[in-house]
Amino acid sequence: MKEEIIKLDKVDKNYILGDSIVKAVRNASLTIRKGEFIAIVGPSGSGKSTLMNLIGALDLATKGRIFLEGKDIEHLEESELAVIRGNKIGFVFQTFNLIPTLTALENVTLPMVFQGFSKEERIERATELLKDVGLEERMKHLPGELSGGERQRVAIARALANNPDVILADEPTGNLDSKTGKHILEILKDLNKKGKTIIIVTHNLEMARKVDKIIKIKDGKIVK
Repeated sequence: MKEEIIKLDKVDKNYILGDSIVKAVRNASLTIRKGEFIAIVGPSGSGKSTLMNLIGALDLATKGRIFLEGKDIEHLEESELAVIRGNKIGFVFQTFNLIPTLTALENVTLPMVFQGFSKEERIERATELLKDVGLEERMKHLPGELSGGERQRVAIARALANNPDVILADEPTGNLDSKTGKHILEILKDLNKKGKTIIIVTHNLEMARKVDKIIKIKDGKIVK
């Protein structure tokens, strides 16, 4: 059996809105192993994005424990969590989250600035990553000069900048047409074949059927 990389143990996540408490995730337990390709699915408001934030150490649990490679992240300082996010986890967002004033190449080099890479190393690695996703001719273009699919490929290259073990993708094809979405899925599948653990959040059941394991969430609870 493959080594576990992420584990949630009876995790709750609550938010306070005015006088109300919103129970976004309730009693969630799951184990994700290295090299798995997983989809988190559920209707809008089910808690799937909150679950992704907990898995990616973007948020901490209200109750329960979260482990990354056996380390309980609930007891880490924010500076330690930032290092983990920078080294271990790459994020791909539905809205791309690219910096509009930076070229594709500059967007991909940015995460490496905070990890101590030299300028030459950053440019060399970013160039290779953009070639890997088929954008060698578009590296000097700004995000506004790229199509939606091209921007998502830049976002994937940026997520890979620090060679993380895990890629977390929130609705990675949500803003794309079906043909482009299939191409993005093929890129993610290829990364998985190379050993990356891929976790996608999606409401697209056709996309979810392409993965190894589906985690269904409803009303904040993992139901399957």
